[in-house]
Amino acid sequence: MAFDRYQAISNPLLYTANMSSRKCFMFMAGVYLVGTSDALIHTTLAFRLCFCGSNEINHFFCDLPPLYLLSCLDTQVNYLALFTIYGFLELSTISGVLVSYCYIISSILKIRSAEGRFKAFSTCTSHLTAVAIFQGTLLFTYFRPSSSYSLDQDKMTSLFYTLVIPMLNPLIYSLRNKDVKEALKKIKRKRWF
Repeated sequence: MAFDRYQAISNPLLYTANMSSRKCFMFMAGVYLVGTSDALIHTTLAFRLCFCGSNEINHFFCDLPPLYLLSCLDTQVNYLALFTIYGFLELSTISGVLVSYCYIISSILKIRSAEGRFKAFSTCTSHLTAVAIFQGTLLFTYFRPSSSYSLDQDKMTSLFYTLVIPMLNPLIYSLRNKDVKEALKKIKRKRWF
């Protein structure tokens, strides 16, 4: 999405030519390839685990760290793969977004009208907010020291990640809508008591 926003702001007249169906398909295929490879690696590594005691995962869904806690074998290789793969994915995602937004900001600063700059910044702000919340939660979930790992804290984080963030996305993107802004102003002005 960051590349999409960059193309829309820096070259609005060439947007449809630059964001061709072929390019969109290549982006989609790349995401699916990375996601499938990630799942295949973690599934293959999970097959080597042995579970001696309880096979009940104390979590809302089957996530990797709670699964590793049930294993009676050494899970160091699994944690290393988890940290390496998710570290690479997070680093590449965050750096891709940051590079795109550096280009976007430099393009926005070249816009002559203040209204045009404001409109472009407001478009990007909602996307950047959604990305920051989403990526921040992922970083908190998978990149904590093992000494500070708490299953209850992990459950709350995953609940936030799976329920709260998807509910916040429409709100974040709708705050740009003029009708929504006016309705919020009316609610703010209204006296309740």
